[in-house]
Amino acid sequence: MFMPPAHPSFGNADAVLSACCSQRSNLIAPELYEHALTRGEGGMTAGGALAVDTGTHTGRSAKDKAVVRDTTTEDTIWWDNNGALSEANFDLLLDDFLAHAGGGELYCQDLYGGADPHLRLPTRVFTEYAWHSLFIRNLLIRPKHDDLAGFKPGLLVIDLPSFKADPARHGTRSETIIACNFDRRIVLVGGTSYAGEMKKSVFTFLNYLLPEQGVMPMHCSANVNDSGESALFFGLSGTGKTTLSADPVRTLIGDDEHGWGPDGIFNFEGGCYAKTIKLSREAEPEIYATTQRFGTILENMVIDPVTRQPDFDDSSKTENTRCAYPIHFISNSSATGRAGQPKNIIMLTCDAFGVLPPIAQLTPAQAMYHFLSGYTAKVAGTEKGVTEPSATFSTCFGAPFMPRHPSEYGNLLRRLIAEHDVNCWLVNTGWTGGPYGEGRRMPIKATRMLLAAALDGALENASFYTDRAFGFSVPREVPRVEPHLLHPRKTWANPAAYDAQAAKLVGMFEKNFEIFLPHVDSEVRSAAPRASGPFANR
Repeated sequence: MFMPPAHPSFGNADAVLSACCSQRSNLIAPELYEHALTRGEGGMTAGGALAVDTGTHTGRSAKDKAVVRDTTTEDTIWWDNNGALSEANFDLLLDDFLAHAGGGELYCQDLYGGADPHLRLPTRVFTEYAWHSLFIRNLLIRPKHDDLAGFKPGLLVIDLPSFKADPARHGTRSETIIACNFDRRIVLVGGTSYAGEMKKSVFTFLNYLLPEQGVMPMHCSANVNDSGESALFFGLSGTGKTTLSADPVRTLIGDDEHGWGPDGIFNFEGGCYAKTIKLSREAEPEIYATTQRFGTILENMVIDPVTRQPDFDDSSKTENTRCAYPIHFISNSSATGRAGQPKNIIMLTCDAFGVLPPIAQLTPAQAMYHFLSGYTAKVAGTEKGVTEPSATFSTCFGAPFMPRHPSEYGNLLRRLIAEHDVNCWLVNTGWTGGPYGEGRRMPIKATRMLLAAALDGALENASFYTDRAFGFSVPREVPRVEPHLLHPRKTWANPAAYDAQAAKLVGMFEKNFEIFLPHVDSEVRSAAPRASGPFANR
């Protein structure tokens, strides 16, 4: 179990802030509702959920996140991806945070990050808002009542939205700050009311601490079948990670963050933080049902003032509307948040260029290559100025939360895949027959059928061909899946146009991967796609 560092420690931070939490420690949902409503932090909806707004910050402030640069972190942090803060500036920030809280009313929750009792991170979260206390109580793992008396935190998260950093005084980029001190095990969150910063800070700490123990932290969803065979789903936003892992015939372990250790996989969280824009009862009944019950937080949704019903189609506040709820609100969720060694890994991509097949099998080296690449694509109209498909690469499928160099995570994943003989698959939920605007979206029915065939072992007996551009193995045919779908070039009216598009996408992969070349071996380099040569796959 992770324990508080021996030296230096939390100093007086824990004692000072605990004194601000008289009668407000480890409050349960009904109590936190009462406090939030009395304080005017939100309102109740017709279904019983608590509706709140986060103000100016409706998403994470990635550029305002910084890691303390000291002797502990100097050679272990991926500084190209993480902002730096000096020890002196952090100490000044912490003093000013404590002074800002001084004597005020704070809330405290003692929780766990991680369902594995041998690897979990005991976390104490101090919040200024009652609804933030409920949010983090929903999202992390709630200890049994008997465990609270002897609870010893290994991480402090101090969340004060009303605190505004002074860039000149504190060395910050702006008035908003998310400061991580890995040596002292303290996170400071100020100048933002977006509650997701708290849970992502805990994820960042686990991403830093676990690899030292040979445990792989992952931004992925996970489920398991009745035989105990688990599957991991990596994917960036919009690729179908949440939708495809929510399988009625498999038990949901978690939808966002997991670890892979000696005893198998385990959820980092005790809840879910699901996007709700365009949410419907028909398409995602389980998630929809959570929005209609007491204990769920609805974030930045427009609520009808008369009926108190949320409008899931209204994005006037933000496209990033969300709901936060305990995972047991999902009927087929795991009670333990744990499962054995994974049998399958699914890497999801939404290829708007219409090049990738609906499914392909990867070798361990190819899996590392695509894990480090973290590819998906944005389509025209999703963002201002995007008029044609654009490639997006987010290494490890979660670059903003990776404090260490991606090669550390990639090598660890590759070793675990080989050690446990895990099947790896690349699944394209994007376009076929042409790029976005010309082709069609990959049929969800076909995606589910191919995924089911991969997870139940049916694809083990299939005949495969080697994709000439990407080098991975693609099934020639799968029962009840239209034949041409598995041969992307054949779905295009103009095969030469497919070849040009494939070469274009391969070039994007090659350019993106240049920064990783010094950190990978020849086997991974050879797993890269090749822009030269014919693209006609047979």
